[in-house]
Amino acid sequence: MTAKLQKPTGKKEVKKKEKPSSQPRKKANRLARFWRSTIGELRKVSWPTPPEAWRLTKVVLVVVFVMAALLGLLDFVFSRIISVLVSL
Repeated sequence: MTAKLQKPTGKKEVKKKEKPSSQPRKKANRLARFWRSTIGELRKVSWPTPPEAWRLTKVVLVVVFVMAALLGLLDFVFSRIISVLVSL
């Protein structure tokens, strides 16, 4: 089977010329729009009350310490097993 080559259509791509002075303003507008949308999204957030925040903080700390202890124990056990295997 032979592949047919397509002929160019003759259409030229038109490139838009940008003015050099429009770049800083475009970035400033983009930054201002980002800031406004960020503030708007933060207003939609349902913030926890201080007691809820403390309770959730305590839960996170407990989970972190439990996971650290579990991973430390597993590390200790596996390092002992590897040292026994290497010493054979």
